[in-house]
Amino acid sequence: MTKAFVTHPLPASAGPETRALDAGLVIDPATGAIAPNISMSVNNALMPGDGAFSADGVEDLADLPYLYARWTNPTVRQLEQRLAALEGAEEALATATGMAAIAGTLFTFLKAGDHLVVSDVCYAGAVELTQRVLPDFGIEVTPVNMARLDLVEAAMRPNTRLVHCESPVNPILRIVDLEALAAIAHRHGALISVDSTFATPVATRPLSLGVDLVIHSLTKFINGHGDVLGGAVIGRKELIARIRGRAGVYLGATLSAQSAWLIMRGIDTLYPRLRMASDSALAVATFLEGHPQVERVIYPGLTSHPQHDLAKRQMDVFGGMIAFRTREPKAAAERLATRLRVAHYAFSLGHQRSLVVLLDTEEMMTSTFRLTGEALTDYRAYAGDGLFRLSIGLETTGDIIADLDQALIP
Repeated sequence: MTKAFVTHPLPASAGPETRALDAGLVIDPATGAIAPNISMSVNNALMPGDGAFSADGVEDLADLPYLYARWTNPTVRQLEQRLAALEGAEEALATATGMAAIAGTLFTFLKAGDHLVVSDVCYAGAVELTQRVLPDFGIEVTPVNMARLDLVEAAMRPNTRLVHCESPVNPILRIVDLEALAAIAHRHGALISVDSTFATPVATRPLSLGVDLVIHSLTKFINGHGDVLGGAVIGRKELIARIRGRAGVYLGATLSAQSAWLIMRGIDTLYPRLRMASDSALAVATFLEGHPQVERVIYPGLTSHPQHDLAKRQMDVFGGMIAFRTREPKAAAERLATRLRVAHYAFSLGHQRSLVVLLDTEEMMTSTFRLTGEALTDYRAYAGDGLFRLSIGLETTGDIIADLDQALIP
């Protein structure tokens, strides 16, 4: 007789490390396999009356039986349940990319005539989508330095429906007071979404600070292996159901089952990876502050960070991202690209290997941010003529330091 294996729910008191491993995990009832199965089937068998032909009018697709993989999939649902548990949320939607999560959120809660307040500096794709695409649909957009709560308050309008920010901000690592920002948004009847990719739930859980929706590029630290694309938006069930019904059905945001499986594999080690990366990042940032070729280092864990006190209140660890400026940044970039032996000169971040790249200020202003006036002055106060974005990996800390040292010296 074949034994039937049972998955027991986690105790409510389970710690975050335990939830990272086991929340949403389903043990195969036939084989007892502990690693999640990959359900690659596009279709699921059903009985007449069990499902719906159209998603239109369905309150929450996640409450239906599994019917069609573009709507819901067993492997993807395990990932969503684990992400929700990590953020202390009711529900999550996993998407094909981080941009799909951002776009799905914006196009669910904004329509012609509505107003969005968005961080003036954030992920390039989000900047370009909000400031160059949304206005084509009749959506008003106001970019704001969200470290300045007075500017956020002044930007709010009667038709403001959403406030979207990041913390820490990509790439300058500015910190946003999420609790205060959420209070402003809610006082004006708006929702607030936060891209928490740099922080991850290891450092910050924005929902506990009053935020409505948390967005992640799962491609980065949460997967952590640089081998799969994915995104997620996490929050109250009623809000996620609306995004799922639009982004998951009409905007093609569906995450593949294989990608979901790879991301769950990454989440298994999220807490030890982020803690190790954070410890290394503080040591590397401290080293860089004393390097003769480095003009400035920006890292939330350094007392020199202008919002270090806020970071201490809002972050359990300070993360694996460092920004720094050098003398003659273009020459330094050439040396890094040709000399690095442990780290790699490349875009992206949050992988197991250390990555560094120069973000030239003039190029960033021409291609993406297009800041002027006070906003440009503030950006240049952080970035100067160019900012190196350094994502710390899992190499031996001393090896990262030695590698950067030999590459930076002319």
